[in-house]
Amino acid sequence: MTEQNQPRIVVIGGGTGMPVLLRGLKDLPIKLKALVTVADDGGSTGRIRNDMAIPAPGDIRNVIAALSEVEPMLVQLFQHRFTDGKDLSGHSMGNLLLAAMTSITGDFYTGIKEISRVLNVKGKIYPISNENISLCAEMVDGTIVSGESNIPLSGKLIKRVFLDRDDVTPLPNAIRAIETADLIVISPGSLFTSIMPNLIIPNIDEALRNAKAKKVYVCNVMTQDGETTGFSASDHVQAIINHIGNNILDAVVVNNKSIDEKIRNIYAGENAAPVVYDIDRLLDMGLEVIEGDIIDYSRGMIRHDTRKIAKLLFSLIK
Repeated sequence: MTEQNQPRIVVIGGGTGMPVLLRGLKDLPIKLKALVTVADDGGSTGRIRNDMAIPAPGDIRNVIAALSEVEPMLVQLFQHRFTDGKDLSGHSMGNLLLAAMTSITGDFYTGIKEISRVLNVKGKIYPISNENISLCAEMVDGTIVSGESNIPLSGKLIKRVFLDRDDVTPLPNAIRAIETADLIVISPGSLFTSIMPNLIIPNIDEALRNAKAKKVYVCNVMTQDGETTGFSASDHVQAIINHIGNNILDAVVVNNKSIDEKIRNIYAGENAAPVVYDIDRLLDMGLEVIEGDIIDYSRGMIRHDTRKIAKLLFSLIK
């Protein structure tokens, strides 16, 4: 297969789940594009956003590190987080570099391109928007919580999330990536604060609905305290439908192996439990259900196995 004829895979997401998928996919003979959330406002990212009024760099930084093909020490340097110093403490070197490159080039996306070139990134990385945006949530009790980092801490059930303004513009390259993809993957991750901020950007829903590519959601393995407590797989899907409508997803990927009891107990201490895969309801929703043994326990926590999930996703391209 020539490079020109390689299939085009687009991954949409953020948080910790997206880089796991990308690390496996980058080694396959594909044209890979990552559309990444810019709604984060916590920690180093939040401080940089406030100081420079730029889109959130944190999730972008993690995706760059996942797709970079340089010496491990350079990636370690890029991901280094300072622990000393009044002003530097808590900041990530990669966030600072992205902020600096944005200042030099005058544009966040151009800054990402330049950092990606320096770190020999495989694939294309697009912020879902080139604008500084903030995420809000309406809770089930009607209260409004502002700020991505505050939403899971509210202790309330989330009804919906929305942007702080209606005139946000998606990055044109992100729209084109969706329109020309052969496979579109919505990554696992914090459903309301890492995944949904991409999908609710104006015109992204329409682009997804009209895309010719197969659209697959890789469902979370565990629930998340403050976001998806008690959620089944179909509840995750229903939340996406509630935000952007029907006819978006074609298939959902779920794990079909039971979770090790020791790992379950660790997560129980964080008020998290295995997601129940209610297959019948997913089928009733018109979705193809793709099951697989796709979990990696090697780090003492539950993560999707980067190679297994990449192989599974690649097999979906006709």
